[in-house]
Amino acid sequence: MNRRMIALLGGVAAMAGTLAFAGTAEAAATPCDAAAKACVQRSSNTAWLTDGAGNVTYGGVPITVGLAKYPTPLGTFHVQYKDIDHYSKQFNGPMPYSVFFTNTGVAFHQGSLKVKSHGCVHLSHAAAVTFYNSLHPGDVVQVVP
Repeated sequence: MNRRMIALLGGVAAMAGTLAFAGTAEAAATPCDAAAKACVQRSSNTAWLTDGAGNVTYGGVPITVGLAKYPTPLGTFHVQYKDIDHYSKQFNGPMPYSVFFTNTGVAFHQGSLKVKSHGCVHLSHAAAVTFYNSLHPGDVVQVVP
C-alpha cells in the first residue's frame, strides 16, 4: 500500500510539473517584449494578446498582414483608437472591430485570412472581437519580423 501511495504521489507531482511547464512554454511563445499587450509576428502570420507582463492571455491566432507593396510596419506602437464599425473610404471596404495602432491607419480588424491586406492585420471574426474587447487606447502593440 505504501508503494502505491508513493507511486501515485510521484505521478501527481510529475503531472503538476508538466502543467507548470506548459503554462511557461505558452507564455514564452510570443516573440515580443513583455510590455506588449498585442504581439504580431509577420513571418509566422500569428498574433497574441498578453497581460502586459509577458503572459499570453489569448492566441497565437492566425492572421494575414500587408502585401509587399503595403507592408504591415515593424516596430512598437500604441493603440490610438477603436471603431467597431469602421469603413475604409481609401480602400472601399468594411473593417469591422478595428483597433488602430498607427497614425497612418493600420489596424487589427476582421478580414480574410486568405488575402493579404493594405497594411492592416486581418483576424478571424472571433479573434477580431477578442482583440477589440481586450485592447484599449495607449496599450502597447509590437510587430516583429
